[in-house]
Amino acid sequence: MSLLSSIISESPKPRHSFLLLLSSIAQSGLPLLRQLLSSKAISDNTGSSGCLLFCFSYPATDLLESFPSHPDFIQVHDCVSRIPEYDVHWPDPREIIFSAIRTAPPSRCLDVIIDCLDTLSSDIGSTTQTYKSLHEILALVQARPSPSRLILHGLQTCKLVPLLMQPAFSSSLGCLLARPTVLIMHLAREYLTPPPPASSDAKFWSIFLPVSERANDCERLVFGNGGDGSGSTTEFVVEVLVRGFQGSGKKRGVERTLEGWSSSEGGACKLTKLESLKTLWRKSEVMADSEHRSAPAVVQDVSFNLTLTASQRQSRARVPLPYSHDGKDTMNKTGNPSAVILYDPDSADDIDDDDPDEDLDI
Repeated sequence: MSLLSSIISESPKPRHSFLLLLSSIAQSGLPLLRQLLSSKAISDNTGSSGCLLFCFSYPATDLLESFPSHPDFIQVHDCVSRIPEYDVHWPDPREIIFSAIRTAPPSRCLDVIIDCLDTLSSDIGSTTQTYKSLHEILALVQARPSPSRLILHGLQTCKLVPLLMQPAFSSSLGCLLARPTVLIMHLAREYLTPPPPASSDAKFWSIFLPVSERANDCERLVFGNGGDGSGSTTEFVVEVLVRGFQGSGKKRGVERTLEGWSSSEGGACKLTKLESLKTLWRKSEVMADSEHRSAPAVVQDVSFNLTLTASQRQSRARVPLPYSHDGKDTMNKTGNPSAVILYDPDSADDIDDDDPDEDLDI
């Protein structure tokens, strides 16, 4: 199972109690959230777990469009129409979230899903207060039976994102960043750096990370004069970032990889399965094949043989080299090689031991 599949799928013991889904203006990550809700519905057969869905930007019908009917295990709190200063009876969203978590059955596993961070922070009116509230919510979720999770969805440009990704907020982190496929094609075309395995991991990530963090450039690739016009909802690239996981064997360190998401492939898949990147792999295969064929091309179409037989190689090895120093003078008293300067005088060299300036009256 791929890393993306293990994070999205509702396994008995998920790795992370905190999951962060990040979208951008150029590429939406809502399909990941929909698939996560769908996977939870398939795996929830015993009724031992529940889900609290708080909608601040998208209505619940958009997130639960794959369900023929409203699932019983998902408790929806639709706050889209509740706008501060426009709703007379506008309640504080923190009160709604804390009340729903505390009234949930304490013996059940619970997934708390909030969409989205930007609107929640805007409704609260303070980034600091939003961060403190999310930290308290995570503590309540982690106090419940495992596997309980806090799942947040927002934009990559949200001011809360750098704070939430720090170990001070949660030592265990699973982060999924949706990237448009046109960004991968841009790196392969302009920087000659396709994703692994077509290029090395170190080279690719050293170029991919700084370019992907420039949101304006990514938006220009999609919406510019030569862009596609919008991010694809059927397939895109997912940057998977994980740090640690829960359980008896606690793991430290950070793991980062790229995977694909395609509706035709049923969700998570390899990058080679994405239709928009097919030409990239074909070019890589053609270049690799041409390099492989160009190696023996030097010895083709010549009138003489460039290879040696075994006896010829032995005869060549027995030929003494025309050097006056055989290496014995470079050994010191301990038998180890020492730093010396070896010089073979040429026939035209005028070597005279006498002082050339002896005729000068100094």
